[in-house]
Amino acid sequence: MSDTALLIIDIQVGVVEGEMRAARLDLVFDNLNLAIVKARQRGMPVIFVQHEEDELPHGSAAWQLHPRLARQDGDQIVYKRYGDSFCETNLAQLLSAHGASKLWIGGAATDFCVDSTLRNAVSRGYQVTVIGDGHTTVSAFALSGEQVIDHFNAAWGATSATPQPLRVKPAAEL
Repeated sequence: MSDTALLIIDIQVGVVEGEMRAARLDLVFDNLNLAIVKARQRGMPVIFVQHEEDELPHGSAAWQLHPRLARQDGDQIVYKRYGDSFCETNLAQLLSAHGASKLWIGGAATDFCVDSTLRNAVSRGYQVTVIGDGHTTVSAFALSGEQVIDHFNAAWGATSATPQPLRVKPAAEL
């Protein structure tokens, strides 16, 4: 049993290909699928997180995990209603059942659900590695999606005041 789990957050049809297409999306699919292959080779659990809200109703076409993800039977899914994947979900219990103390995290949206989840994970004592080329967002607040991704990678990479190391690595270096 591995002490690391792969967490892929909100790579859903309506999240990444809704009104706006998420930044670097083709590259993100390739890198998340590479991370999935590496995780499976190492015996790591692969956990997908699916967000739902009024604009993204459970069971709708937009709510579905994106078909370009390399999913398999046995992969686990956590359903959430808030940005933080730990908030009112079974994620912590699932990670504990797997004996996971380390996480690889990728997904969408960089500046919301990915950031909220990784900050809570760090606060809970997990050693987090962000897949630096495996997360995405859309343009917002006068910034392009690419600028947001680059900014968060730099900010996360410069963070040192954490109980466990917070790392940012490309999928090829996992």
